[in-house]
Amino acid sequence: MASLVRHVTIDCSDPYTLARFWAEVLDGTLGEDDNPGDPEALVESAGAALLFIRVPEGKTVKNRVHLDVQPQDRTRDEEVERLLALGATLFEDHRTPDGKGWATLHDIEGNELCVERSAAERAATEAATA
Repeated sequence: MASLVRHVTIDCSDPYTLARFWAEVLDGTLGEDDNPGDPEALVESAGAALLFIRVPEGKTVKNRVHLDVQPQDRTRDEEVERLLALGATLFEDHRTPDGKGWATLHDIEGNELCVERSAAERAATEAATA
């Protein structure tokens, strides 16, 4: 039998604060025993479990792995605005005039994430080109 991914682990300087940010992004829950100052914090959501671990060094280069998020009940652009309001920053905008593309953001510690189109947006584009 193959291995299963239990959670994705993200190194960071403040596990609790970063986990709270991602819990909001993913509509997830923070572990009941996670508190400010803890060396790790866990977020569980319908799509993924993320474990945040404190490390002494800061982020210095582009992540080799990042998360792509797809909004479920809003458009890609509405989701970008929601994440910006949570403290993310826009890094690179790959959205195109025809509605395709994605936006690359940085979370509150500078980790990259991409916001893709929702399933409804993808279906509308496919229907328009069919």
